[in-house]
Amino acid sequence: MSGRVVTTYGGPVTSTAAPDERHPDRLTWWDTTWRVGAALLLGLTFWFFTIALLYPGDADIPDSWRAAWLVLVDPVIGLVAAALVPWRRRWPVPITLVTTVLSAVSTVAAGAQTVAFVSLATRQRWPEIAPMVLLTTLAGVFSTRVVYPDPEALPLWGELLVNLLVIAVIVAIGYSIGSRRALVRSWVERAQTAEAEQRARVARAQTAERARIAREMHDVLAHRISLVTMHSGVLSYRHDLPEEERRAAIAAIDGNARAALTDLREVLGVLRADEEGTSLRPQSTLVHLPELLDEARAGGTRVIVDADLDVADLPESTSRTAYRVVQEGLTNARKHAPGAGVEVRLTGAPGAGLDISVTNPRSVQTAHAEVPGTGTGLLGLSERVDLAGGRIEHGWTPEGRHRLAVWLPWPT
Repeated sequence: MSGRVVTTYGGPVTSTAAPDERHPDRLTWWDTTWRVGAALLLGLTFWFFTIALLYPGDADIPDSWRAAWLVLVDPVIGLVAAALVPWRRRWPVPITLVTTVLSAVSTVAAGAQTVAFVSLATRQRWPEIAPMVLLTTLAGVFSTRVVYPDPEALPLWGELLVNLLVIAVIVAIGYSIGSRRALVRSWVERAQTAEAEQRARVARAQTAERARIAREMHDVLAHRISLVTMHSGVLSYRHDLPEEERRAAIAAIDGNARAALTDLREVLGVLRADEEGTSLRPQSTLVHLPELLDEARAGGTRVIVDADLDVADLPESTSRTAYRVVQEGLTNARKHAPGAGVEVRLTGAPGAGLDISVTNPRSVQTAHAEVPGTGTGLLGLSERVDLAGGRIEHGWTPEGRHRLAVWLPWPT
């Protein structure tokens, strides 16, 4: 096993947002309803204020066209303007333009015009805001000078100043709301980007974990199957075996075949995406080296071990990788040089690193069963050692011995 630590994730990997996630710019029916209500309430406030200003006291409203317009036509125009408020986001400039024109002849429509103007200002586009400021100012002057003239009106310059101050407040409110929406929108986009990146990291971690499990499957099963093949080959070519050795070979075949099935079942249980909570047994380290050597010797391989170190002091990741090196070396010797003795040497110290060598001569048997292989054992081992930060060499020495040599880092 490599020296990396891969974090796994047990939950589902999705690329869609949560069902209850809502974009900050999307309005619900309640958001639209209260805005229309606010426009009507504000317009009615302007309407009552205009009545109180034009007809103070308990005097009867004179019978004139302005009175009829104020009582009968003005509210109707205001309702029409309020009905346009829900469309202000789809057509911000046209709706604001229409409501501004209607506010020139209707005080109730001024409420809808205010809501539409605030919405337009949230876009923070001065080429749209500046013309509307001028139009709103002219509409206000037309309403107070022509439609509903005030007997005690301010001078024209004073009225223009008041209108501009009110419009400045409206624009400032809209601009503030727009800035807040932009900030919230950036937060939402960052959160969505972070979630997407997290889902991508989870997918990569799952892929890396499955690749690691596939390597473990190769290492474990290759070791088991090579033992089964060797014992079955002995039974095939040695017809003169004593009954006791024959039974021992059959028992070894049965035991290793069952162990291979168990290992395979555990690995496939992890690889299956629809099963949760499945976990592999703790991976073997050099602490379990005696068990590996006993299995090899039980299969007929003569193994000599020279270990000049305390394996308990090794880091766990280094010890796991070293175990896989020895296992792969024994497996290759059993496959390609059956009957040959194998020498395993382990030396090293903290700071100097761990040296592992597995050597064996050529096969001493003239006839043996060919053990099938994938040819990826040493390739996968090279990748494992490289990921652990080590070095690997393998090949035939001038003395005619095959040597697998690996150096692994051993921090102090």
